[in-house]
Amino acid sequence: MEEKLFDSFDMRDEHGKLTNAGALLADDSPIRHSRLFCTRWNGLDKSGGMVDALDSAEFSGSLIILLNEGVSFVKRNMKTRWKKTADSRVEMPDYCERSVFEALVNALIHRDYLILGSEVHIDIYDDRLTIYSPGGMPDGTRIQERDLSSISSTRRNPVLADIFGRLGYMERQGSGFKKITESYHAAHNYRAELEPKFYSDVTSFQVTLYNLNYGQSIDKTSISDENQLFDEQKAVVSEKNQLFETFLLGLKAKASTKETMLKLYHKFGFDAAFARADIMNLAGVTSSPAGALIDKLKSAGLIEPVAGQGKGKYRFVLPKE
Repeated sequence: MEEKLFDSFDMRDEHGKLTNAGALLADDSPIRHSRLFCTRWNGLDKSGGMVDALDSAEFSGSLIILLNEGVSFVKRNMKTRWKKTADSRVEMPDYCERSVFEALVNALIHRDYLILGSEVHIDIYDDRLTIYSPGGMPDGTRIQERDLSSISSTRRNPVLADIFGRLGYMERQGSGFKKITESYHAAHNYRAELEPKFYSDVTSFQVTLYNLNYGQSIDKTSISDENQLFDEQKAVVSEKNQLFETFLLGLKAKASTKETMLKLYHKFGFDAAFARADIMNLAGVTSSPAGALIDKLKSAGLIEPVAGQGKGKYRFVLPKE
């Protein structure tokens, strides 16, 4: 980031020290209670029996890191069903990724950072997902008693909201609630009883997103065909991975650089987007060598920019012939 942007974004004060917003956006954030706890519980509540949790993780760092890691945790703990149509197939994920993204952005940006001893939590159960954040509505009202379509934008942390708006992670018009519900309404497997729920009191805010596939039967007559198609797709993916790694290992670069590239590819694959901060976190390097690695991958045609997820996002691709 250019030096002047630290001032224009209000990330440092007149003495050159990080403001609270700047500290929350630093890769090694010094604000200890800015963390994200994620848990995939075994069952419908937190008492799962012999095994309470199936997966869990704790993340710290900048708010952007927390956002990316939180979305990745949800993605790896959900399944996507699909069914064939006459000329294509319809995918039916457990949760709408856009809804999860918007709800997590809301939790991280609008939480009350003056409440100590409490962090943002993502809890995934068999039938639902909840995202909890400290601090209720900024104006003191209860979200469950409001009309979602008429809630105006009120920012508890305006500097953070402005920065996330400039990065393309959120809109400044305060349309997050609308996007969460509209994404669910547009899902192929949506039903009225699965409407997202919002709850707040004086000290907390919680969004509940229901598993769109929970309790739905599977057409067993198509299982064998789907298994066969899955095996064929798995073979294609394996061949694609081998081809990509061949291109990667053929680059003119240090062995340590290639090793970092492979680690990055194995973590994000062809579908997930990554940024310079991810490379810095993965390899333990500073911004400059992380940027050099991105430049080398771009020159080789092995990555391409990703739109709609903020600036400086890339994903891996096979080089064009």
